[in-house]
Amino acid sequence: MTPAELSSTVLHAVRRAVDAGELDVTVPARAVVGPPGPGGCGDYATNIALQLARPAGQPPYRVAEVLRPYLVGVDGVADVVLTGPGFLNISLGGAAPAALVEEILSAGTRYGHADAPDAPDAPDAPDGSVVRLHCPHDLRAVVVADAVARVLRCQGALVRVTAEGFDREWTAALGVRVDGVGPAPVSPPVTVRPVPAPADPLPLGRDAARWALLHPAAHDRPRIGDEHLAQREGNPLFRVRYAHARSRALTRNAADLGFAAEPGPVPDAPQELLAALGDHPRVLAAAAAHRAPDRIARHLVAVADAALPFLPTVLPRGGEKPSAAHRARLALAEAAGTVLAGGLTLLGIDAPDHL
Repeated sequence: MTPAELSSTVLHAVRRAVDAGELDVTVPARAVVGPPGPGGCGDYATNIALQLARPAGQPPYRVAEVLRPYLVGVDGVADVVLTGPGFLNISLGGAAPAALVEEILSAGTRYGHADAPDAPDAPDAPDGSVVRLHCPHDLRAVVVADAVARVLRCQGALVRVTAEGFDREWTAALGVRVDGVGPAPVSPPVTVRPVPAPADPLPLGRDAARWALLHPAAHDRPRIGDEHLAQREGNPLFRVRYAHARSRALTRNAADLGFAAEPGPVPDAPQELLAALGDHPRVLAAAAAHRAPDRIARHLVAVADAALPFLPTVLPRGGEKPSAAHRARLALAEAAGTVLAGGLTLLGIDAPDHL
């Protein structure tokens, strides 16, 4: 069961409880499903009971107790545990990782994207409006606006970026562009005004400069230094790109050994990695909603850190023959690399196969 399917399952449980007369609420349009928080357990957790408590006129924990029987026993759900004020912690059956990996590999680097419009004049959402981003004549502001526009477009939005000033070298050096230069448009735009960089990032080159400007939150001052170029574990950008390159190397090495990836059960799969991969669509949606590409950068670091210890276990060792377990591990490694490549692309950063 994928995160999207689990979200639908949670909503179906709410609907069944309403139909049975156990809850008197309007079924919401969306149920947020993500990794369990502190004190949680299982594969995923949802705060739907806290969301429904006030309209239901019942304590959140009681709402969770009502919903639990409608989730336990559903195909793909192994157990549901209540924690805290009313969080539903959901453990999935053994086939869930395989389904998640298959979904990622099927979608490729567009995993987590909404259905984007094909035509440049297609509407972005129900009202067909255009998201207008405007920024000052500042390099970091333009880079952040460029990344925000990429993320919004991956969620199906139409975006127009304007700036009070723009230097042509920024396009060649960092790959940014704007749709117009001058004062803010008449219609109220979303102003993109992060804390400016303390130094010129252009000497870092496109990838390191963009990472240096995008990895910190907009209200944090970025660090502009050679640490972003260091080829060592202390550099988060290096870890992300290295994990991606290692996943691609595993695919090449497996081909030399005569086998390819095939999603399947991975009994020793790191739960942190599965949770991070499953959370990717939510992270993209949140980054778009909050105009915060830094959320994607930090998420990619979490994916890489969860993947790196797993990658050495993928290929056969010694005299081992490739088995279904090796093919399934390779598929999980490829899924991790796919998520890393897709996230880097949204940040405007290259994801090389060789590093």
